Amino acid sequence: MRNIYSALVVAAVLPVAQLAAAPVGAAPPRHSAAKPVAKHKGAHTAPDPTGSHIGGAVSTNAGDPLPGATVFIKGTYIGTSTNQDGRFDLNGSFANGPVELVVSYVGYETQSVVLQKPEDQLSVSLVPSANMLNETVVSASRVEEDIMRAPVTIDKVSAKQVERISTPEVLAGLGNLAGIDVNSASMLFTSISTRGFNTAKSERVIQLVDYMDTALPSLNLSPGNMVGIPELDMESIEIVHGPASALYGSNALSGVVLFNSKDPFVYEGLSVRLRGGQRSLLDGQLRYAHKITEKLAFKVNASYFRANDWIASNFNAQTSSTNPAGSPLGYDAVNRYGELDLTFAPFPGVNPELYGKRAYMPGYTERELVAGDTITRSYRVQGALSYLINDDLKLTFEAKRGVGTSTYQNLSRFRIKDLGTDQYRLELKSSKGFIRAYTTEDFTGSTYELTQLSTKLLQSKVNPANPQSPTYYQQYFGTYNGAYTFARQVGRQPVDMALATAQAAANATLPQAGSGVYNSLRDRIANDNSPTTGAGQNFNSRLSDVSAQRNFELGSPKTGLIVGAAYRRYLLGSGGVLFADLDGNRIPNYEYGAYSQITHALLDGHLKLAAAGRVDFFKNFNPAFSPRVAAVYSLGARNEHNFRASYGQAFRSPSQTDQYLRSDVNSFILLGNIGNGFQGYGFTDAQGRTYNPFDPSMKLKDFEISIDKLRLERVNTIEVGYKGAILPNVYVDASYFNSRYNDFIGGTAFVGNVNGSRPTEAQVQTAATTPAGFSTPEARIIFVSQNNSQVVRTQGATFALTYYLNKGLNLTGNYSLNVLDRSNLPIGFRTYFNTPKHKYNLGANGIVLKNLTYSVNYRWIQGHQQEMPFAAGDIQTYRTTDAYVGYTIPKLASTLQVGGSNIFNEGNIQIIGGPQIGRLIYLGLLVNVK
Repeated sequence: MRNIYSALVVAAVLPVAQLAAAPVGAAPPRHSAAKPVAKHKGAHTAPDPTGSHIGGAVSTNAGDPLPGATVFIKGTYIGTSTNQDGRFDLNGSFANGPVELVVSYVGYETQSVVLQKPEDQLSVSLVPSANMLNETVVSASRVEEDIMRAPVTIDKVSAKQVERISTPEVLAGLGNLAGIDVNSASMLFTSISTRGFNTAKSERVIQLVDYMDTALPSLNLSPGNMVGIPELDMESIEIVHGPASALYGSNALSGVVLFNSKDPFVYEGLSVRLRGGQRSLLDGQLRYAHKITEKLAFKVNASYFRANDWIASNFNAQTSSTNPAGSPLGYDAVNRYGELDLTFAPFPGVNPELYGKRAYMPGYTERELVAGDTITRSYRVQGALSYLINDDLKLTFEAKRGVGTSTYQNLSRFRIKDLGTDQYRLELKSSKGFIRAYTTEDFTGSTYELTQLSTKLLQSKVNPANPQSPTYYQQYFGTYNGAYTFARQVGRQPVDMALATAQAAANATLPQAGSGVYNSLRDRIANDNSPTTGAGQNFNSRLSDVSAQRNFELGSPKTGLIVGAAYRRYLLGSGGVLFADLDGNRIPNYEYGAYSQITHALLDGHLKLAAAGRVDFFKNFNPAFSPRVAAVYSLGARNEHNFRASYGQAFRSPSQTDQYLRSDVNSFILLGNIGNGFQGYGFTDAQGRTYNPFDPSMKLKDFEISIDKLRLERVNTIEVGYKGAILPNVYVDASYFNSRYNDFIGGTAFVGNVNGSRPTEAQVQTAATTPAGFSTPEARIIFVSQNNSQVVRTQGATFALTYYLNKGLNLTGNYSLNVLDRSNLPIGFRTYFNTPKHKYNLGANGIVLKNLTYSVNYRWIQGHQQEMPFAAGDIQTYRTTDAYVGYTIPKLASTLQVGGSNIFNEGNIQIIGGPQIGRLIYLGLLVNVK
C-alpha cells in the first residue's frame, strides 16, 4: 500500500549562487599528505568555549573567493563547504594532536593544511588543475580512489557539470560522455546503457542513489531519474562502464550509475532553482540543510516538474505488418495501437476474392488514446537526518517519495500516471565500512497500456445493452466483406478500388476519437485494471535490501582488502493483474551474495593490482560467480600516465516479470518462465513458412518448439585503457573492450498450454478455425521470456580528449565505436544490439568576464538498426546541440540561467516507436544561500 511520508517542504524563491562540488567518497576523505600544504596567516584571536573553532577563507590563486569548496578534517566526517564569499567555519578536536584539513574544489588542486591548534583566520589559496589528477571516485572499487588510477573505465560528473546540463532529464545529458548511450521514450523517461544492447528501459545498467537501487521492484527497471533525487542535491554522478557484477551483483551486466547526494553536514543552507520555458515548462527545486548541533544535521529536498510531453507519431508500417503503409486492406503502424486483424478464410458468406487476404482495423493513435492528457510531471520529496556517533561513525535515516507521469515503452507503450516509489534507508557508515538497510515500495497510480486500451475498445459491443450485439471488431470485418462484395458485384469496381471502398465503409463503423461514445469507452477501459476487460495496470511490490562492507589494511597501506555481503527480498503484488498472485498473497523471491576484493601496490606504488569476486545465490536459478582482475600501471612524477587492463564476468538475472508474470488478455497470455519450461508450436517452421491450418501440405509437427526454463544472462569482457595528461593542459581517456555474451534473455510467442505441455493437433486446429480462437483453455497463444543459445560477440573503443586552454575556454571531444560481430550469427538473428557504430561529441565550456559560465555541446549519432520488443526498424542519423549560459551575481547569491536542449530543433527519434525529440529552451534562477 502507499505510505504517505511526512516531509518538511520550505517554499521560497530567493536569488542563488553558483554551486560547486568536491570529490565524494564512501568514507571520510583520506587524501595523500603529499599534496601541497597551504600557507596560513593570522592567529586564533576569538576561540569558542570549546577551543576547537577553525575558520577562514578559500580563494583562487588570483584572489577570487571559491564558493562551494569543501573543507574536511582528514579521516573524519567533520567538514563543511564555503559560502558565497568563500568563507568556512567548523569545529575540530585537538585532543589527539594536530588536525589536518583537506580543502577541495573541482578543477583545482586539493590541498592539505596541518594545524597545531585552533585558528579562525586561515587563508587557503587553490591552484587551478589542468586535468583530473585530484579527482576521486568510489564506484569503481567500492572504496575511494583516484579516478586516474581506477581499474575500469569510469566517468565522473561534478555538481558544477550537472548544473550545466540543459536536457529536461539529467540522464539524457549524460549522452555527451564517450561510450554512453541514452534513449528517451518520453520527456522524463530516459534509459542509459554502455557498450551496446540499448533499450527503452535500463535493464543491464543499475542506477543507485547513495547505493540505494532506484529500480521499481515489480519491473526491475529505473524510470529515468523520475523517482531519484533532484539535481540540487547531487554532489556528483559516477558511471562505471562494462561488467560490474563482481562488486555489485545482479544486473550490473553493463555498468553502474551512482548518484552521490550532498551531506547535510557539509552542504548547509538553502538552495532554490526555478526554471520556465517552452512547452509550458515549469521546473522548481528546493534544498535546505542545517546542522542542529555539531553532531546532528538534517536536509530536506523537494522538486516539481511539469511540461507538455513529446508524443510518438511514427505511422510507418511495422516490420511484422503483412501489408505496406497505405494499403486498402489496412496495415499495422508503429504508433497506432490495437490494429486487430483478420485473414479472410473460406467461411459461408465470405467473398472468395478475399480468401487469404489479411485486413487490419485502423486502431487509434497515441495522441487519440491519451485524450489530451499530454502533460508530463513529477514530484519528489525527501528528508534525511544524520547523527555523528563519533568523528568517524555516522548514522543516517532517510525517507523519500517520488511520483511521476510520463510514457514508458516495453512490449507496448504505457501511459504511466502517478507511478512512483516510497523508500526508507537506514545506514551506519565509517571509513572502515558500512551497514545499510533500505526498503522500496512501488505503485502504479492510474497507469494504462495503449495497445490494450485500443484493443479492448475495438472489442467492445456496439450496443452494450444488447447481449446479442456484435463487437466493433465483428461489425468492422462484416462491413468490410459486405461493402467489398457490393462494390464488385453492383458497382463493378476494380479490385483495388473496391478494397478502398470497403475500407472506408468499415472505418465509418468505428467510434471516432473525441466523440461521446469513444470517450466513455476509453475512460472506462483505461480505469479498469482487469486484464480481461481493461487496460489499467496494477502492481504494488516491495523490496527489502540489507548489505554490509568492511575495509581492511593488511600489513601495510600497500595492501587493501574489502569484504561485503548483501541480501534482498522481494514481495511481489498485483492482485493477479501482472503476477501470478491470484490468491491475493504476495509472491516472495530472494537473492543474496558475498563479495571480496584485494588490492596491492608494487614498484613504489606505480603498479596496482586488484582481484575481486562475488558469489550470488537465487531462489530460482543456479549460483553465479563473478570475478574481476585488473592492473593499473602509472608513470610520471604525479602518476599522470595510467595504463589499465582488466578481465571481468557479469550476469543479469531475469526480471521479476520474466519469472512470475501472468497477464491474461484473452487473445493471448503472458507467463513467467521459472517452472519446467514449455512445449508448443511456433508460428513459422525451419523454412520460414507461416503456419496455415487450411493448407493440407503443412504438417504441425514441423512447427514444434521447446523452451527451457530461464537461466542467467552472462558476459565476459576484456578491457584495456589509458587515462592521463599527455600534455600539461591535455587530458586523454581511451579504452578498448571485447565482450562475449551467453544466454541472452529475450521473448517469444508460441501456441501451447498454460501448464507447459504441448497441445494436441486437434486442439490447435480447433483454436485456429473457430470464432473462440486462441482464447480457449487449451492451445493458447503464450508469450514467455527465454534464453537464446547463440553466442554474441561485440567490441568497441572510446577516445575522449579535453584541452584546458585557460579558465575561459576548455575544449572537449569524444568518439565512441561499437561493433557487433555478425560472422557467427544466423541470417535474421535478432541481437537487440540497438547501438550506433559511430558516435561523437564536440564541446566547449568555461568562465568568462569573471562571473559568466557557459557550455555548448554538439552530439552526432549514426543511424542504426533497432530491435525493440515493441517495434523494429532503422533509426536515422541524428544530431543535437545543447547549450547553457549562467551569470552569477555574488552579492545577491544568485545565478541567472539560460539553457536549451536541441536548440536548432533538429527533430530526432532515439528509439523505434518513441517520439520525435524537439527543442526545449528555458530561463532560470538559481539561489544558494548559506
